[in-house]
Amino acid sequence: MEKLKHCLLLLFSLFLFSSIADGGSIGINYGRVANNLPSAVKVIALLKSQGVERVKVYDTDPAVLKALSGSDIKVTVNLPNELLYNAAKRPSFAYSWVQKNVAAYYPSTLIEAIAVGNEVFVDPHNTTRFLVLAMKNVQQALVKFNFHDKIKVSSPVALSALQNSYPSSAGSFRTELIEPVIKPMLDFLRQTGSYLMVNCYPFFAYESNSDVISLDYALFHENPGVVDAGNGLRYFSLFDAQIDAVFAALSSLKYDDIKMVVTETGWPSKGDDTEIGASVDNAASYNGNLVRRILTGGGTPLRPKEDLTVFLFALFNENKKPGPTSERNFGLFYPNERKVYDIPLTMEGLKHYVDRRSPVDGDRRMQKGGKVNLSGQTWCVASGEAGRGNLQAALDYACGEGGADCRSIQPGSTCYYPNTLEAHASVAFNSYYQKKGRAMGSCYFGGAAYIVHQQPSKYHTVSLSILFR
Repeated sequence: MEKLKHCLLLLFSLFLFSSIADGGSIGINYGRVANNLPSAVKVIALLKSQGVERVKVYDTDPAVLKALSGSDIKVTVNLPNELLYNAAKRPSFAYSWVQKNVAAYYPSTLIEAIAVGNEVFVDPHNTTRFLVLAMKNVQQALVKFNFHDKIKVSSPVALSALQNSYPSSAGSFRTELIEPVIKPMLDFLRQTGSYLMVNCYPFFAYESNSDVISLDYALFHENPGVVDAGNGLRYFSLFDAQIDAVFAALSSLKYDDIKMVVTETGWPSKGDDTEIGASVDNAASYNGNLVRRILTGGGTPLRPKEDLTVFLFALFNENKKPGPTSERNFGLFYPNERKVYDIPLTMEGLKHYVDRRSPVDGDRRMQKGGKVNLSGQTWCVASGEAGRGNLQAALDYACGEGGADCRSIQPGSTCYYPNTLEAHASVAFNSYYQKKGRAMGSCYFGGAAYIVHQQPSKYHTVSLSILFR
């Protein structure tokens, strides 16, 4: 049996890590609000040593763009908020900016996108009204250089652009932004074949709502999931829920065809005493599990076939950033190029990655109240909300191609009773889950299953306990 388990896990690993072409992509934000960072040449060497294939910068610093020349690293550059007025009012300014900051380096420096502004809707200088026109003028400049088929134009928006984000299915944009800027921007993205840039930080949602949001849910740890009352989908991470809120907002305006790139997301390794959840362990868990989530493929519950490109924030701890302590501690590296914590950034690195979660990372609400599973054992059970069709399809897969041990649910066998689809599916799903070493993603079955941390009660108890004898 142990030999069989080993073979199954080996086959699963070979399948998982040979499918990089089917997964998403990870990039890193290279911010420079600091006075102690390495030279641009050293930074690019660091990126290459880590296997990083994409980087996003917040300006067009010549030293950085020259250092990126010939590196094969794809680059997203930024036209800062303070230049939006000029870029909007003067097409000649946009042309000169593209000439100086893009054409002068491309294609030796693989610029793939221009972020026009950053979180413009919350810019205190009220630059929102200039955004779309600035984007159009930059696009026209790209057309004149014949770069428009290779370089995309977009603008990163924060989740604060949403009027509603919970539940995800109720996602909608702020009413006052829809006609003046959201729809014109989305029309532009559709016409140019570009994508929406979104900055997404589950940390801030957790920090502000730690009494109701499970830390496991925020860090991609195993958890029972949260069912969206609006569409019945079950979410196992706050990240997916936030992204789907944006997708739902797009759908509500009939822009289902617009793709998305997450241009910022991360978790701080240090914070003030009031910044709940900011720690090295939590930052390592969030970013490491996010990398695994993105590179191994698959979209969100709302768009399951749509892989994502995600840029981690950030490359370095930046000592001159204003605000609370967390703002200066989002980096994967210290300025001396030493890692703040060790996580993989490539598929190769994922082969040996284990999330070394802190023993206090669990759901603190459970620790205060209900029973806590101290053994670390978890089970995979069928979701009664999945519907008979979905459950049957998932059961057929588990017992067939999935290789689960389904002998015990055959007529006359130990787990045949209760003779219900949900009970049989729970046995099959859990067999598959345990054989896969309880790997992340092995208890999903298209949303027909979920993980529990206490041995299931009622009819699940007898059936599932047999699998641990």
